[in-house]
Order: sequence, then structure tokens, then C-alpha cells
Amino acid sequence: MGLYLVLLYPVIEKRRMRQSNFKDWILFEDEDLIVIHKPPYISTLKDRTGADSVLELATEYHKNCQVCHRLDKETSGALLLAKHPQAYKHVNIQFAERTVEKIYHAVAEGVHELKDMEIDLPLLISASGMVRVAKAGKTSTTIVGSLSQYKNHTLVACKPVTGRMHQIRVHMAAIGAPLVADETYGGKQLYLSAIKKKYRPKATNAERPLMRRVALHAYSLKFNDLNDENQHIKCPYPKDFRTVISQLTRNS
Repeated sequence: MGLYLVLLYPVIEKRRMRQSNFKDWILFEDEDLIVIHKPPYISTLKDRTGADSVLELATEYHKNCQVCHRLDKETSGALLLAKHPQAYKHVNIQFAERTVEKIYHAVAEGVHELKDMEIDLPLLISASGMVRVAKAGKTSTTIVGSLSQYKNHTLVACKPVTGRMHQIRVHMAAIGAPLVADETYGGKQLYLSAIKKKYRPKATNAERPLMRRVALHAYSLKFNDLNDENQHIKCPYPKDFRTVISQLTRNS
């Protein structure tokens, strides 16, 4: 029995640590729903890599958890989960009726003065998994507004009315404002040497970009809970996104 417990201890400890990490992500919780701050580089659902997913960690925290929508693996921010089928159905109806408000913050290339601009362009997923604007695509709408302007970049708020794959990224690229580090859709990596005067990286080391992932963050969610009370949950920027905003502010 003692040997069994010794062998089992690493498994129990690993599970305890995973649950502890998940608890640290929670922004809102009641008896029905959870909103977490999903870190970048973790998939919402299980992927081919076999790494932990949000759903796996959530079901270890509460066995009946279901994710109510998805964020791309690289995207950080607010993610809504249901603790039981009735809660999932309640939220799913709101998503279907487009009454859930999702606001994303993103850093776009170029200086743009956007005031609730409605981007209404149909999107089509190609066989390769790329998304492009095409007449044969599905109706897709994003409302975009500028929050802060810098020397060569703009912080924008994006409200997707529809929820298509890569919608914000493709729509922003289509108006000539691709997102920082989104090389798939025409964006470029952002280096400190490109925005800070007289900064020169050490010759011995290759300069690293300020943000390795697409500069996109799910900033807030608005939805009605099961008591029909409106919840508005805001999600703070993670470290890499804060670093980009800080450097752009200082060097503009």
C-alpha cells in the first residue's frame, strides 16, 4: 500500500498543480459559469500536440465543464465555460442570437483613425486552412474602432458580430491594417530597434521580436447569466501584450 501511494503521488501532485494553475486564470465564477483568462499558446480544445488544453484542465477543476466558444491557440483573453448542460444551452442560445458581446484588442500596423468602422466582407476557408475574402464565403462582420495611435501602429478594439475563423485577422488585413506578428495575413514582427531611436541590439545575439505571437487579445465579454443578470467581464493584458503597448507608447 505504501509503495502504491509513492508511485501515485507524482500523478496526484501533477493534477493538483494543474488545478491550481486553472484557478489562477479565473476572472469570474458562479454556480453555473466560469470566465477565465486564457494564456497564449494553450489550445481551447485538445490538439495534435497532445499538450494540455483548456477543456482538459477545466474538467479536472469541475468535471462537467464545457467551453462555450473558442479562442485560437495564440490568442489570449476572456473565455467562457459552462459548468453544466443547462448553463451551456443558456449561453449557446445567446451566441446563436448574437447577443454575447466580444471585444478584442489588437495592435495593427499603420496609423488609422477608425470610428466604429463596419467591415462587412465574406470569408472563405481554403483547403489549406487559410482564410480569404471571397464572394462565395460566409457573411462576416467586424466593427472596429481606434483606441490609441502611435508613430507607425494603432491599438484597436474589434467587435466581431459573426464568429468566423481568423475573422478579425483577415478583416484587418483587408483594410490595410494587418496585425503585428501576423505573418500569415501580411503582418510583420515588431522589433525594438525599429521603434526606439539609437537602440542597437548586441551583435552577438539575434534580436528577438517584442511579441512572438499575433497581437490579439480577447479583452472583454458581455453575457446574461442564468439569473438573467448582465455580466461584463474584462480581461487584463498578458505580459507580452503589455510590453508592446508600453514600448509603442514610450517611443512614439
